[in-house]
Amino acid sequence: MMKPSYVRVIIDRAIHRELDYLVPETLSERISVGSRVRVPFRDKSALATVVATLAQSEAEGIRPIEAVVGDTPVLSEELLELGNWMSTYYCCPIETVMRSLLPQVIRRAEIGWKKQLFVQPARKIDNEEIEQLRRRAPRQAELLEAISRLDAPISAAQLLRKMSLDNQTLRALVKRGFAELREQAVVRDPHGDEQFIATSNLELNEEQVLGLKRITEALDSPGSARPILLHGVTGSGKTEIYLQAIPATLARGRSAIVLVPEISLTPQTVERFKGRFAEAQDAVAVLHSHLSEGERHDEWHKIHSGRARIVIGARSAVFAPLKNLGLIIVDEEHETTYKQEEAPRYHARDVAVVRAKIEKCVAVLGSATPSLESYYNATIGKYRLATLTQRVDDRQMPLMRIVDLRQERRKERAIAILSEKLRGAIADRLEKREQTILFLNRRGFSTSLLCSNCGEARNCPNCSVALTFHRHVARLSCHLCGHTAAVPKKCPACGKDALIYAGFGTEKVESTVAHIFPNATVRRMDADSMTRKQAYRDTLLNFRAGKIDILVGTQMIAKGLHFPNVTLVGIINADLALHLPDFRAGERTFQLLTQVAGRAGRGETPGEVFVQTYTPFSPSIQFARHHDFPGYFQQELEFRERCDFPPFKHAILITVRSAHEARAKFSAETLARRLREALGPEFILGDAAPAPLEKLQGQFRFHILMRGAAIVRLSRLVRETLDKLPFPEDVAVVVDVDPYQLL
Repeated sequence: MMKPSYVRVIIDRAIHRELDYLVPETLSERISVGSRVRVPFRDKSALATVVATLAQSEAEGIRPIEAVVGDTPVLSEELLELGNWMSTYYCCPIETVMRSLLPQVIRRAEIGWKKQLFVQPARKIDNEEIEQLRRRAPRQAELLEAISRLDAPISAAQLLRKMSLDNQTLRALVKRGFAELREQAVVRDPHGDEQFIATSNLELNEEQVLGLKRITEALDSPGSARPILLHGVTGSGKTEIYLQAIPATLARGRSAIVLVPEISLTPQTVERFKGRFAEAQDAVAVLHSHLSEGERHDEWHKIHSGRARIVIGARSAVFAPLKNLGLIIVDEEHETTYKQEEAPRYHARDVAVVRAKIEKCVAVLGSATPSLESYYNATIGKYRLATLTQRVDDRQMPLMRIVDLRQERRKERAIAILSEKLRGAIADRLEKREQTILFLNRRGFSTSLLCSNCGEARNCPNCSVALTFHRHVARLSCHLCGHTAAVPKKCPACGKDALIYAGFGTEKVESTVAHIFPNATVRRMDADSMTRKQAYRDTLLNFRAGKIDILVGTQMIAKGLHFPNVTLVGIINADLALHLPDFRAGERTFQLLTQVAGRAGRGETPGEVFVQTYTPFSPSIQFARHHDFPGYFQQELEFRERCDFPPFKHAILITVRSAHEARAKFSAETLARRLREALGPEFILGDAAPAPLEKLQGQFRFHILMRGAAIVRLSRLVRETLDKLPFPEDVAVVVDVDPYQLL
């Protein structure tokens, strides 16, 4: 291979262009595409990634590279190609994409391997020497006896802790030539202290066999394979298909990625995968945002070195640096958590499909309620469809009962958190020693603090929302910007002592349920209660062990969890997301109801679901009640086609924001005018308008929504227009391609 004379690099700074550097003769052997290097930049040093090697360069004033960081390239050519696609498609600078491709701990290269002292015998020790030592130093003799029995080196700290001895005792043995200390790197395994029980393959039913066959056929002709949409009702055994598809992938000498949407799902998924691959647990790596920097460093290197061949993780695991990638599974592919809300605003499912195409591997998208885009792609033949219509062991789908809260309100003359029917059903389950899940996608105790005299609400000073009351800390809090405030004794507007708490969240539900059922063990699972690193796992383990009777939670308990003893699910208010000003509001409500309902009846006993709602005749609620995805898909598709929304057109949402309302408005209107001049008639361009959530984190926000079929061309035209338009320093412009959040 010819030694490169020059390299093209992307610097870890927002300069929006690539730079060329000279390769010194001493470094030419160690450098290639994907290498990390230190380069002179202006009057400082900067870290950068090599994206191309060149025989010559036209650039002027080229300076040499200072150093190569690490022994091997950190990015493959395939991952760099994926990064370039993301930069073009998502209309963002390539250096921003690099921050997603490479975790910060790897980019900065500041954290290394954790080193520990390991002890072993310095030579063969006989019993006579131990006995002689025992007379003079009994503690040293006790430790020497333990060391003499070692088959392999052991962590010195671990041994001393086990024997309740101090470091001085060990040092004395080393000084006398009995023991030897060596420093070794140790892996920070986030699951190192857990024991995983080995499991074996379950017998597949006819539909599962066909689904698995479709994947293995694709593995045999990966270059021409279309993505596979595995559409299976809740409890139909999609995970078992994944667990059997992965060994088939490994047997073909290839590796696999499994994406899950929520960190809270990762512990259960890790347990199932580590259990199935218990004989080679080191082959499974885990990547998600709850890892410490050290754990992330070690897991990433485990993958990069090839020791790990299976990666499980949340959104960012789609960039895992696996070699010979053969299979990417996106579980619960419809989930909005796969969409990143900061730049680069990528969707992990779509990136997985593109990575599979680049690496000539198989992409499997699984869901009980696929996104309209994926299901539409399956109906037009862009994806292959595999359907599972039955639950495993022919278990029944849960019976869904709709509770009309309008009738309940007439009966009780107040907002009922638990309807009469739901209260009766919970009491029945407690009597039978069965478990209940109660779902409400809203945190806090009360959703607002109102004055009953003047009607004034306590709003966040930075955002266009009311502050939520959290009883456990006795403070008002904004869930958007984190602002907190003390609870006033009197109304700040009129001075009257007439403040009342209105609305309710999961904290209030937990408190109410505990009051109604004092003998039941009630726990809550939301972002407020799950602050400890192990909190998710501990709560789920206790729930599985039957130590919790009623689990109250937000959407983190809504999907993917398998608890056979859960026979009742109560959806406290099905309308929360239904009436938001977002074209996906109905789809999200249908998906959430179906997914939450799917937690019930996964064991021997049939499940029951109570859906409390003020709009019982909404199509989202009625189709979910009958578990009728095709029916819902058909009617929603007609609405989307009439309105030119996805999947028929792609969308780009531009948000212009500033602390000064007039400046944000003027900038947004100017940008909309320039875009109208640049875009052709094939694109639909809306006017600049205030965002539904007009003020967020102290910034006024204006939206411009564009739609069109040719998304890459639209992205290019948007970027060209933005590059030509200077904005005031205090005005920020955010471009979101295929947006999932229109608020």
